[in-house]
Order: sequence, then C-alpha cells, then structure tokens
Amino acid sequence: MAGELLAAACLALVLEGLFLFAAPRAWREAMVHLVRLDDRRLRNVGGLVLVVALVGLWVVRGAG
Repeated sequence: MAGELLAAACLALVLEGLFLFAAPRAWREAMVHLVRLDDRRLRNVGGLVLVVALVGLWVVRGAG
C-alpha cells in the first residue's frame, strides 16, 4: 500500500513537471487565474478535480 501511494505521488510529480516543461506559459497563466479566484470557487474547482480523479481511478482500477 505504501509503495502504491509513493508511486502515485511520483506520477503526480512527473505530470506536474511535464506540464511545466511542455507549456510553461499556459501553466503560469492558469496559476495566475487560480490565484485570483475567491476561496469558495477555488474550493469548488478542487472538489471537482478530486471527484473527476476519483472516478477516473475507479474506472481505471476496475469498478469492482
């Protein structure tokens, strides 16, 4: 379990690095936009990303 969690964290870092490497300007503009959001909207965006990621993980890992 700990190994899978560490692997998932490393994969998240790989994706973050890929976005920074491939499209630094777009990444920066997205961060500027997020910084300007109020806490409620930012929390909603975070919740949406969380739900989409969990559903995607559920689908990829098998729905049962």
